[in-house]
Amino acid sequence: MVQKKYSFLLGFPVFVLLIIFFLSALDGSAQKIFFTTGFKVTELTEKSVIIWTRLCSQAKPNPIVHARKESVFRHPLDFDENMPIDKMDGGVKGAKGLVRITLMQDNHHIKSDWHLVSEKEDYTAKVAFNNLKSDKCYEILLEAKASDTGTVSTAKGSFCTAPSKNSILPVSLTSSTCQYFWSFDDEQRGFKTYDNMNKLNPDFFIQTGDYVYYDKPGPLATTIAKARHKWHAMDSRPSLVDFYKKTPAYLLKDDHDILSDDAAPSSPPYGDLKFNDGLAIWHENVPLRDKPYRTFRWGKDLQIWLIEGREFRSDTTRNEEGDKTIWGAEQKKWFKKTISESNATFKLIFSPTPIVGPDREAKSDNHANKTFKQEGDWIRKLISDINNSFVVSGDRHWQYVSKDTGTGLIEFGSGPVSDYHAQGWDPKDKRPQHKFLRVKGGFIGIKVDRQNGKPFIQFTHNDVDGNKVNEEKFFAK
Repeated sequence: MVQKKYSFLLGFPVFVLLIIFFLSALDGSAQKIFFTTGFKVTELTEKSVIIWTRLCSQAKPNPIVHARKESVFRHPLDFDENMPIDKMDGGVKGAKGLVRITLMQDNHHIKSDWHLVSEKEDYTAKVAFNNLKSDKCYEILLEAKASDTGTVSTAKGSFCTAPSKNSILPVSLTSSTCQYFWSFDDEQRGFKTYDNMNKLNPDFFIQTGDYVYYDKPGPLATTIAKARHKWHAMDSRPSLVDFYKKTPAYLLKDDHDILSDDAAPSSPPYGDLKFNDGLAIWHENVPLRDKPYRTFRWGKDLQIWLIEGREFRSDTTRNEEGDKTIWGAEQKKWFKKTISESNATFKLIFSPTPIVGPDREAKSDNHANKTFKQEGDWIRKLISDINNSFVVSGDRHWQYVSKDTGTGLIEFGSGPVSDYHAQGWDPKDKRPQHKFLRVKGGFIGIKVDRQNGKPFIQFTHNDVDGNKVNEEKFFAK
């Protein structure tokens, strides 16, 4: 039987009916929405969370059709930087629409409103939830549709909130850095590191910067549209999509996520892309509640600090020593206050760039270099004076454990996300600071637990296949 609302069409010719139905589809009721670039559970605390996603108009990213150079970074061969962006390898077109997120814990459901997404913010949505229960696991249901009457698409995931600050519970996490789209090491999945981190079922993950590389080809992100494409291509890799479905994440930014090498507010534009453009795009993809520097507590035995290294730094063209800063006065004041007041057993500082190093003599963009020695000395002394404090650094393209010869502060470098990205240090150049050195990719796993009632922290370097290559264990002092 013909539905009543369409009965008036019975006398129309077939071609007229086809036109009418085609035009009716333009309102979005027949358009399919996809979660091709996945979703992320971010800024998780014991009581709150922000969930990020992006609505897409295609089920799969554009296929990767370009061959790669057999060299470090695996740049694409014969890539036309001026080709249409929607034709580029890994491209994923966005879609206007509505998204709603529901959290489920036992029989309790928390449902957001429908949020409208648009081209203005690259079809992304950020939905915050508060008043959650600590140390509880929630199922996530994401729903999306092109219009009020459109077909609903869904995606599912899960996360567990942080325990309260007095809870004595084991905590596990992973961290990685430096991932260039064309340095992928799995033709189908993207990056082996993400799949092998996923097997460990960490409580959360910290990405310490250089999530994308605006200043590497395929394309060079000289415009806002090309910069956004870099995020679409990276986030649509299956290994990342699957990892983030069940692993909460905290993301830091570094220079290649904002503009180009050694980027600072004083940097000139990269093509048409300005520093503030890069900053805005980063915020499209990384939700924050407040400042870019922040701290999170995970039970009685762990607190983490996430450092901002780009927004407050001095002009990088000034290479002389002196009062140059990376952190800025406000962040330094906040850090000193919060770490001094913390009663967590172990304190982990995640920095996008090295604080201990060592680093190459030619570099001048981090606290391991002479350029920022004055501020570096202050930071190393402050952290080392607080028991059970360690640094985990991003940015360096090799794995290491180093101990500052002056203060004894220990720093861990996770290394890049793939072996194709590993370079920049001679593996034979093992210096007095080095407790471990490996010029390869992979990730670091960190575990906080208790043994016979005594708290310990364990750092494990893994290769891209998830094999342990080094381990350091420390009991609380």
